[in-house]
Amino acid sequence: MSQMIPQNLIEIMIHNAQEVQNDLGKDHVPVVKLYSKYGKAIWLLSELDPVNNIAFGLCDLGQGQPELSYVSLTDLASIKHARLKVPMVETDHHFEGKYPMSTYLKAAKAAKRVVEDDALLSGM
Repeated sequence: MSQMIPQNLIEIMIHNAQEVQNDLGKDHVPVVKLYSKYGKAIWLLSELDPVNNIAFGLCDLGQGQPELSYVSLTDLASIKHARLKVPMVETDHHFEGKYPMSTYLKAAKAAKRVVEDDALLSGM
C-alpha cells in the first residue's frame, strides 16, 4: 500500500470505493491531495482499490485539462527527481476536502486547473 497517504485516509478511500461498487455513493468528497513538489500536477483522490493500488479522483497534470481518472499510487510513489533522486509526489497534509468531487471538477474545468478557492467552489 502507498506510504504517501496516511493509513486512516487510505481506509476512507477504500470505504468510498466499496460504496461505489455497491451503488451507495458516487460523488464523494476528495479524501487526499497529492501534488508534484517540482511541477504543477495535482491529484484530488476519493477512492482506492487496495488490491491494485489504483486511486480514483480529479487528476490535473498541469496542462490545462483536468479530468476524472484513475491513477496508480505505486507509479506516483516511484517518480523521483532526476537529479536530486527524491520523491516528486507528496501529500498535502493540510488539505481538507469540503465539496463533492463534481464541484471540484466543474471548477477545475472552468479554471483549467484544480482550484481550492472557497469563493469559487461554493458558487459551482
